[in-house]
Amino acid sequence: MRVEKRAAAFVLILLMLLWVGTGTAQTKMESIKADAYVLMDADSGSILEGFNQDKRLAPASMTKLMTLILAVEALEDGQVQLTDNVVTSDNAWMMGGSQIYLAPGETMSYEDMLISIAVGSANDACVAVAEHLEGTHQSFVDKMNQKATELGLQNTQFINSYGLPAEGHYTSAHDMAIIARHALAHPRILEYSSIKQYNLREGKFVLYNTNKLLWWYEGTDGFKTGWTNEAKYCLTSTVKRDGLRLIAVVMASPEVRGHFRDSMELYNYGFSKYAYKSFFARDSVCGVVQVGKGVEDSVEAVALDDVGSIYLKGEKDNLSQTQQLIEYVDAPVSKGQKVGEMQVLEDGNVVKTVDIVSAKDVPKGGVLREIKKMFAETFLL
Repeated sequence: MRVEKRAAAFVLILLMLLWVGTGTAQTKMESIKADAYVLMDADSGSILEGFNQDKRLAPASMTKLMTLILAVEALEDGQVQLTDNVVTSDNAWMMGGSQIYLAPGETMSYEDMLISIAVGSANDACVAVAEHLEGTHQSFVDKMNQKATELGLQNTQFINSYGLPAEGHYTSAHDMAIIARHALAHPRILEYSSIKQYNLREGKFVLYNTNKLLWWYEGTDGFKTGWTNEAKYCLTSTVKRDGLRLIAVVMASPEVRGHFRDSMELYNYGFSKYAYKSFFARDSVCGVVQVGKGVEDSVEAVALDDVGSIYLKGEKDNLSQTQQLIEYVDAPVSKGQKVGEMQVLEDGNVVKTVDIVSAKDVPKGGVLREIKKMFAETFLL
């Protein structure tokens, strides 16, 4: 019996050591009351702080961020236009909860529908957009789950497009942060989710953004709140200050406005501890490439993304940058064609790689231009 007890104790200790060794052990920040939360560096996707980050919880209206992603991607793909009229079905009209009180048969522009989702958290607009894009609400939800799989989400399943309680409808703080980071690739989502007030139906119906951080916390420009009795108070948000963009997700905060307070606590921690060093901004010129046989002899090379990295304050000098740029390319050259790359290094280790691309098209030049160029180089030098 004594041997069995010792063996059981040994196994228990071993399991505890393995649990700590895998990095799953978490210490909750005392000031935060949410059941789960994540603070993420938007640039790298690294988690700066988290607790219960993979716990499956009801997301409430934070669900709508995935709805907006699919709706904006359809717009970017040319499937729809902002001016398209979206017709309200009986199914959309019957929605409860947060809504803009669409009437059966009422038409509204696609853009107004998206703004109603982003600003007013309108459940009825979610269903109307879903049906407009995929024919049925269920088909749209299927695409939401397909997108979740594409993003590698391990703890997310959608049952509807709007977030009202439903069995099997869940996500995690970590998964929501990944969704938010993906949303940042679509500037229109930030544009809409940062609107504080919007006049709908020619000013007869005014929307006020449910995300009060837009007023209360400098640098906030997205995304979505959520609340139901089941989910409690939730918020997925993003803030950018001095080049550093952070994403915060808080879920199941128990108190009114607690999701805002908890989010601000996370941001205060993040911005006090970390900063961002920028070498080149997105689309900035980082060199010139000589072009042969083209209508122009050179083309500017620009950074395809921001070239920089987050760092712990006091460790800025640990970051450096290297650049490799081709010296010559034959025309034709296409805008966006890769002509080099830059790397950001921390203590000599690569933490980010950014392509350098042609800033514009350079068509192939004619024979006459080449003859004139040869003449000039031969006789005018």
